[in-house]
Amino acid sequence: MDYDPTWSKLFHIEKKHLEEIMTDNVLAVHHIGSTAIPGIKAKPVIDILIEVHSLQKVDEMEIKLSNLGYVGKGENGIPDRRFFQKGGDNRTHHVHCYKKGNPEVKRHILFRDYLRTHLNRALEYSRLKEELSIKFFQDPHGYVEGKNEFVQMIDEKVNQLINSKRKREKD
Repeated sequence: MDYDPTWSKLFHIEKKHLEEIMTDNVLAVHHIGSTAIPGIKAKPVIDILIEVHSLQKVDEMEIKLSNLGYVGKGENGIPDRRFFQKGGDNRTHHVHCYKKGNPEVKRHILFRDYLRTHLNRALEYSRLKEELSIKFFQDPHGYVEGKNEFVQMIDEKVNQLINSKRKREKD
């Protein structure tokens, strides 16, 4: 669906609830995914990345998270992550927990920030996602796989920018 400015508000509301439950284990809470990129289409599912001190403490909080409506999915295919879904079949939120220092934290944030500052690429991503959502309507795995090449291309561009900046700073 088209970008909805209320997604940011929904993120901030949920962030507050999650911080209250996870208290001193939380280092940072980030709005990631397409709902965090103004102007592009997205599934109306708020993706939240939480950087934590301990994944073990996240595991211990699963009952508290379930009281907020979250269902724990363990790593859900991504090592060193804890994944939670809220909303049942009509998912509303995804929570991705990573331990401090996991490179996925930085990768997700840099990807989001790149698309926030490069509108043409963001709109290209939006069009791709719309095409894939039609093509893979009943195949979520195919949808994700269809995005991989674009995501990798953006990750490479981000790395090039970082390396270029580092080189300029050295000179």
